[in-house]
Amino acid sequence: MLRLEKRPQPSTFWTYAAPLVAVVVTILLGMALFASLGKDPVGAIRAIFYEPLFGEFSFYYRPEVIKKAAPLILIATGLAFGFRAGVWNIGAEGQYIMGAICGAGVALAFYPSESRWLVFPLAIIAGTIGGAVWGLIPALLKVKFKTNEILVSLMLVYVAQVLITAFSSGLMRNPDGHGFPGSRNLSQYPAAANSELFAGTGIHWGVIAALIAVAVAYVILTRHQFGFDVRLAGQSPKAASFSGVNPNKLVILSLLLSGGLAGLAGVFEVTGPAGQILGSFPKFYGFTAIIVAYLGRLHPVGILMAGALMALTYIGGEVAQDRQQLPAAAIMVFQGMLLFSILGVDVLTNYRLRFGKNEVR
Repeated sequence: MLRLEKRPQPSTFWTYAAPLVAVVVTILLGMALFASLGKDPVGAIRAIFYEPLFGEFSFYYRPEVIKKAAPLILIATGLAFGFRAGVWNIGAEGQYIMGAICGAGVALAFYPSESRWLVFPLAIIAGTIGGAVWGLIPALLKVKFKTNEILVSLMLVYVAQVLITAFSSGLMRNPDGHGFPGSRNLSQYPAAANSELFAGTGIHWGVIAALIAVAVAYVILTRHQFGFDVRLAGQSPKAASFSGVNPNKLVILSLLLSGGLAGLAGVFEVTGPAGQILGSFPKFYGFTAIIVAYLGRLHPVGILMAGALMALTYIGGEVAQDRQQLPAAAIMVFQGMLLFSILGVDVLTNYRLRFGKNEVR
């Protein structure tokens, strides 16, 4: 009879192998899914993982992968702090949207200024503060009233979505847009445009910020007292309280940090690839970043690689839809399989499979 047996200590091997195995399992499940739809499974997987990087039109797709990866890495890096400490911020999507609204609001307030060194930095600061404040709401409610940060942060996502739709049709609507919803195109506003730093590479200030965030997060988690408190609170809350860690302070700092980085991702997106405040502003980065964070084992370097992989599935999914005629829903299911695969395989980190006298270590 097959059963799970608790390990005395988490398996070091499965800690690092689980993400790789999860990717392989996802590919196999995806091939089965595509075959069931009557499509070429090998061709579909090739379109998703190979064509954007090495195919005939890779010169176009590679920059897009980089652009997609940047917000995922930024948001997931912030989420990792809270998740490691046992603070469950599920509302990064709302913080990302509020960062975009606040950043765009400041940029549009200065329109048509030509002072890039004033407008763009102020937009970045405003976006970061906007996301941080949106993250502070569930933090304060948890500290003061013991509310559940999962529910509060998640419900605030829907508030943010309503706000961005309202702003795109109201206060921020382009006065020269002939009545159509949507703000001015910030990517065409030189003082606020987050354009490519090197033409044709996809590298903009959001990509630079993501790399800096990964480096700083690594230093904090491995060399700073706050990082030690975060890791200790997640591994042993009782030991953390005995060592003097203030749980309320940890909740507030974790949600401020994750909200700020999500807001930063939002402002780089609205001033760059997205370009404007609109009801259809690119969504689900905040939710997808949860998958990225766990696929990267809540480690900054792992998140960097996981963010690139997830971005590849986004762009590769578009390629597969075009070349293999796969429905968009199938690509979304394929991406969702990655989360379920990592959750399933991750069980082996803390448990071993037993079948009679045999075991999997």
